[in-house]
Amino acid sequence: MGRRSFATRYFGPAPSRPELPRWLRGILPEGFSSRLLAAAIVVGIMVGLLVAILDFIVLELVLEPVLHMPLWIQILAPLFGLLLTRLILLRLGGGCSPSTSEEYISEFHNRHPAMELKPLRARLLGGIATIGTGGSVGLEGPSIYLGSAVGLRVQRVAERYLGWGTAKLLLTAGAAAGVSALFQAPATGLIFALESPYRDDVVHRALLPSLVASAASYLTFVSVPFIEHGPVLGFAYQQRLGAGELAGAVAIGVGAGIGGRAFARAIRFAKQLKVSHSPWRLAIGGGVALAALAGASQALFGEPLTLGPGVSILDWLGEAPALRLVVMLFFFRAAATIATVAAGGVGGLFIPLAMQGVLMGTVVGHALGWLGWGAEGAIWPMLGLAAFLAAGYRTPIAAVMFVAESSGGAAVVPALIAAAVSQLVAGSASVSLAQKVERLGHLETRFALPLASALATDVMTVPPDATVAEFVWNHAIGRRKRSLPVVDGAKYLGTCTIDAAAALNRDEWEHRTVASITVDDMPTARPSWSLRDAVAAMRSVNADQLAVTDDSGTFIGVVYESEIVKLGEILDQTEGV
Repeated sequence: MGRRSFATRYFGPAPSRPELPRWLRGILPEGFSSRLLAAAIVVGIMVGLLVAILDFIVLELVLEPVLHMPLWIQILAPLFGLLLTRLILLRLGGGCSPSTSEEYISEFHNRHPAMELKPLRARLLGGIATIGTGGSVGLEGPSIYLGSAVGLRVQRVAERYLGWGTAKLLLTAGAAAGVSALFQAPATGLIFALESPYRDDVVHRALLPSLVASAASYLTFVSVPFIEHGPVLGFAYQQRLGAGELAGAVAIGVGAGIGGRAFARAIRFAKQLKVSHSPWRLAIGGGVALAALAGASQALFGEPLTLGPGVSILDWLGEAPALRLVVMLFFFRAAATIATVAAGGVGGLFIPLAMQGVLMGTVVGHALGWLGWGAEGAIWPMLGLAAFLAAGYRTPIAAVMFVAESSGGAAVVPALIAAAVSQLVAGSASVSLAQKVERLGHLETRFALPLASALATDVMTVPPDATVAEFVWNHAIGRRKRSLPVVDGAKYLGTCTIDAAAALNRDEWEHRTVASITVDDMPTARPSWSLRDAVAAMRSVNADQLAVTDDSGTFIGVVYESEIVKLGEILDQTEGV
């Protein structure tokens, strides 16, 4: 008897397509119900265990000893960590980017998602170096990235058992498991993984496997004995909602929308600096900035609160610091996170956004207290967290769920209001460069393809000094072309049509030139256009073709309506290949 495959030995031969309840068929790809959920459980268990190990290494073995070292070491540690991160990404990762959760979003939008082992290893080690030495980013980025990679690995190993169409589902399930384990908030992990790929959409078909993986990851993580259990951000609040709380939620939503938009733009700018600046110079500059911020933080706040993800801010706020110090720390923390990102540090932005929200909510709470509204003070940091996180990452449902899980379900209604208002004020801003606005159907996706996918460059043209007779007999009749672009050297002049020639008397054909009947008011396309732009332009003049030129009018080629139709037929036949 020959050797059986991994999937056959451990899961048995692939059975015939099972009968599914109608509600389940709407969520899952048909035929993969029990097998997909079993794989999701495996992903959840593996991710929960691996995130527990990563959490222990970064926070307990590396960051905790650093924070108990002499102050001068704490101040210089981020510089050393950023330089070490850059060296790791260059030598072990082959020069890969520091992206982590951004890689999950990017791969989600790829037709065939894949995560290679080499950059995975480098980014995880880079995350340990960045966060463990005090970089102002969160561990959720490496956790999401690790979970996504595990999901894809399980799918690849059991592909015959699961089918090709499950890669993106287990990628999402792994990301959900990563957030669930790290924050010990399974619902937050589920919703964040579903929301984050799009700014204004939610992934539906990955719901059930992500839910199962998130739950399995959470149960595995809390079962690990060497990890401290409980919500990462625990709030004590007894729900007493009144006009003050609801009005305050609106005020916080407005503030978070404005602050989240500014923060998101700064982060996106920081991520793009590597295009025009040396990574080593950025690492040194970012490390020096973090050292200066840590020193100033020690002098102003009594401890270097700009170091690390920032969860220690909650303890500092419990000491009721002066309002001016809270405002200063808000800007200090923002500057530290931006510097870490610009320097190429490896880490996530979930916790930094949450901490910005906590500080902003505290400031707004003080202001509302001055107005004599008398609202419960403990609610404001929670509402700020929900609103700022929703505005920065465009994940309002996940932000509200995180508040709900961190506070035992209190303050959900005002958190929803704050998150909704922040979404309206923030507009389209997001800290992610890879997010898309919304999920497109097959037709919309094809119309979004670049013009080059249907561009014909080897096309016949006619010079402006050719006679109409030459155009009719040699081109229109001889080449079966009803219209041709008129090109003088490389300059596009317009279009000559058989209809324009037919409008002339036959005896004029021999001495009238093509230039005299050229139509020069037809729209022209640019190479940067999409197929949607080209189709819209053709419809506006009832044409079946469109000339393509550059900005100076140099002729490049033609897009034919028939070629766009053929492209659609080819994509129909190759869908899923």
